[in-house]
Amino acid sequence: MVILGLTGSIGMGKSTTSAMFEAQGVPVYDSDAAVHALYAVGGAAVAPVEAAFPGVVVDGAIDRTRLSAAVVGDPEALQKLEAIVHPLVGGHRIGFFEDAEAAGHDIIVLDVPLLYETGGDKHVHKVAVVSAPPEVQRQRVLARPGMDEAKFAAILARQLPDAEKRARADFIIDTGRGLEHARGQVRDILTRLRATA
Repeated sequence: MVILGLTGSIGMGKSTTSAMFEAQGVPVYDSDAAVHALYAVGGAAVAPVEAAFPGVVVDGAIDRTRLSAAVVGDPEALQKLEAIVHPLVGGHRIGFFEDAEAAGHDIIVLDVPLLYETGGDKHVHKVAVVSAPPEVQRQRVLARPGMDEAKFAAILARQLPDAEKRARADFIIDTGRGLEHARGQVRDILTRLRATA
C-alpha cells in the first residue's frame, strides 16, 4: 500500500485537493479532522490539554480560539501542546492504516498541513504539495472569517516556505489554475503511483 503525504501551506487549496483524492476512491486521513475529534466533547485531548492550559475548555470541548490565544507566538507552549496531541493523533492514524489495508486499498493519502515541519515526510512513500501563487494564497486566507494580517503572518512563520516545500516534493498540484486542472493533476499522480507500485 502506497502512502502519499499531502501537504501545503495555508490557503493553497489542500482541503479541496484532498476531496479530489477521495472522489477518486482513495481513502484520506485528515489529521486536522482527527484533531477536531480529539478536541470535541468526550475527545481524548480535552482533559490533558485543559490540565496544561487551564481555561481553554468550554462546555466540555476545547475552545480553539482560547487555545490559539494560549499558544500562538509561544514556541514552548506550542511544543507542550504538540507533545500531548501528536501521540493521540498517531494512535488514531494507525487504526486508519489498518482499516484501509484490510479493505484492499492500494493507495492512501495522509493529509497533514505541517508534514515537513513535523518530520512526517519520513513516514510516507511520496509527497504531493498543493501550491498556488502568493497573491492567490493571500486573497484566499484574508477572506476567511476572523483572519487578519497578523494572524496570517504568525501562521506563515510556523510553515516551511512554499518554495522549499515545492523543491522537496515528489509531485506539485497547482490549484491556481482552476479546479479542472487540479483534478487532472490528481488523476495523473494516482496513475503514476499505480504504475510504479
